[in-house]
Amino acid sequence: MKTIRIVLDNELLRATDEAAGRTKRTRSALVRDALREHLRALDVRDKEERDREGYSRRPQTGEESSASEAGAAWPAE
Repeated sequence: MKTIRIVLDNELLRATDEAAGRTKRTRSALVRDALREHLRALDVRDKEERDREGYSRRPQTGEESSASEAGAAWPAE
């Protein structure tokens, strides 16, 4: 691991320290976890945007929609 320096305003630092205490983690562990979560969310958002762009360029046909709807049907009770 590498050590880096970041700048936080007083309010964000206080909230970070409180959250670290509540979750029984160090400040560094909390920031690492938060950054990982944020990067994962960005990745999901990017993939969703690519999907939206792809479907806007080539929308599903009626036949494709019917096939996907049939596969998504709820099982009989």
